[in-house]
Amino acid sequence: MSDTDSFIEEVTEEVRREKLFKMVKRYGWIAVLLVVLLVGGATWNELRKASEREAAQNFGDAIIAALSPEDRLERADALTALEAPTPGADAMLKLLTAAELGADNPSEAAEKLLTLSDRADIPQVYRQVATLKAMMIPDAGLDPADRRKRLEDLAQASGLLRLLAQEQIAMLEIEQGDTEAALTRLLDLYADAEASQGLRERASGVIVALGGDLTE
Repeated sequence: MSDTDSFIEEVTEEVRREKLFKMVKRYGWIAVLLVVLLVGGATWNELRKASEREAAQNFGDAIIAALSPEDRLERADALTALEAPTPGADAMLKLLTAAELGADNPSEAAEKLLTLSDRADIPQVYRQVATLKAMMIPDAGLDPADRRKRLEDLAQASGLLRLLAQEQIAMLEIEQGDTEAALTRLLDLYADAEASQGLRERASGVIVALGGDLTE
């Protein structure tokens, strides 16, 4: 490299440094602000997470305390008095409350569950579980047509929920005297590869009771 080229390169580099220095002086506050925002955001996020953990822990402790009495109705009243920190936690609380009410006040339990199943502010899985639980409560006084419609909607889901909905449809068909349809449904349920052992055992018991043949 010639002396001229070396001199030009040094001058160019000096000009670059001068421009960079001016930019830092002019816009350096932006970098400082970004750092402050990043640090502040991270701190706020950690505080939020800690607050959520504390709220969840307190809520869990409150549920345990509410479930400690021996009397079911007393437990239901204690659960009803709680305030959930999130919609998901509120859904879980309603499911627990309905479970305590189911034996003594089935219609109220079913009503609470169906109200929960119709809410749009909670995850779908909670709505589906609430619907299924409501359909499984005996003597709840629910309209048979509405029960079937809700169960058929659930039967479009996947996995175990689909199979449990099919089981409840078969029980409804038995209640309505359509044992042939119930038997066919239960046989299909028994043969389903996704059916659990417990579900197969329940289905086989009803099949035998209806006079069906599991060897078919």
